[in-house]
Amino acid sequence: MEVIFEVRDAEEGGFYARALGYAIFTQAETWEELRANVREATALHFDDGEERPLLIQLHYVRDELIPVEAA
Repeated sequence: MEVIFEVRDAEEGGFYARALGYAIFTQAETWEELRANVREATALHFDDGEERPLLIQLHYVRDELIPVEAA
């Protein structure tokens, strides 16, 4: 079993991560802190006896707007 997190840049700096299909959300200032927070949040979510995931995937999404001049 695998849990996939969508990771985005936070407007105030750092990152936020939201699990797809699960009510798991966390944030952090650095990538390493985010990795630790995602592990902790996932462990807490699956603590009630539900089968824990074997893998956590962080899918980093970065939005960029590129202005195009009118022809």
